[in-house]
Amino acid sequence: MQTDVVRIGTRGSALALAQAAETRARLMAAHDLPEEAFEIVVISTTGDRIQDRALAQAGGKGLFTKEIEEALIDGRIDLAVHSSKDMPTVLPEGLELSAFLEREDVNDVFIGRTGGGLTDLPQEARLGTSSLRRQALALRIRPDLKVSVFRGNVQTRLRKLEENVVDGTMLALAGLKRLKLEHVGTEVLDISDFPPALGQGAICIETRVNDKRIWELVQAIHHAETGVALACERAFLAALDGSCRTPMAGYAQVDGDRIHFSGMILTPDGKEVHEITGEGSLIEACEIGTQAGTRIRERAGSRFFESWS
Repeated sequence: MQTDVVRIGTRGSALALAQAAETRARLMAAHDLPEEAFEIVVISTTGDRIQDRALAQAGGKGLFTKEIEEALIDGRIDLAVHSSKDMPTVLPEGLELSAFLEREDVNDVFIGRTGGGLTDLPQEARLGTSSLRRQALALRIRPDLKVSVFRGNVQTRLRKLEENVVDGTMLALAGLKRLKLEHVGTEVLDISDFPPALGQGAICIETRVNDKRIWELVQAIHHAETGVALACERAFLAALDGSCRTPMAGYAQVDGDRIHFSGMILTPDGKEVHEITGEGSLIEACEIGTQAGTRIRERAGSRFFESWS
């Protein structure tokens, strides 16, 4: 039996801690280990500390992973638990995504200060979000809305809503479920109108390459179907050189031995939209994502990216 304490690195928000605790619980059950066999190590990230501007203006996705990955490389932690949608497509040398937990709901939830849904907001209502994707999708439906940057963890955003800073906001249903807060949502947004972020709802585990002990440990809780879907979505993201500066959405679904993917890119104002689909066998997951990204980039043309970047 493994006796060394396994150190799990995570951000310090309530949601990140809930995800780390879920990972620990699954590892305990899979290996019949006590809680004392694991230590959750909280690491402050640049993304957590920046609260006054959108992440797109500060450097993008890696802001939520850089310090955690440095701790993993240095050996201060043995594995890192992340929200998959926060992960850059290129990882630091020596690190890999070695496992994914079974995916939660991928939907976004609208939370209206006085109830109701997104389309029920009054004319020129104030919408708070830190996501360019959510901003673009909301403006596509309601171009009259006044969007403002809404940073902070889930509890901070809910408090700002109560304080009448904005009239509505949007959060991931998966996160609310993990925090036992799904009841605060006033409308679950349909993915046909409001497709999710690539990787949304999936927890991933990052480890050091060639760390056989930890790799074998986490394989026991790896959900293969989620892993295939995320491989497809991350390939699409990589083909588009995706970052927080690019409003994009996408969702891969596994159906037996087939995978179906739909992707979308938008301008931040939601006025120009390009959509793509692809499907094939599971072994083609990465290729399907890559081809979808390449085709949608060609379809949109360089002007699409140059006009607002």
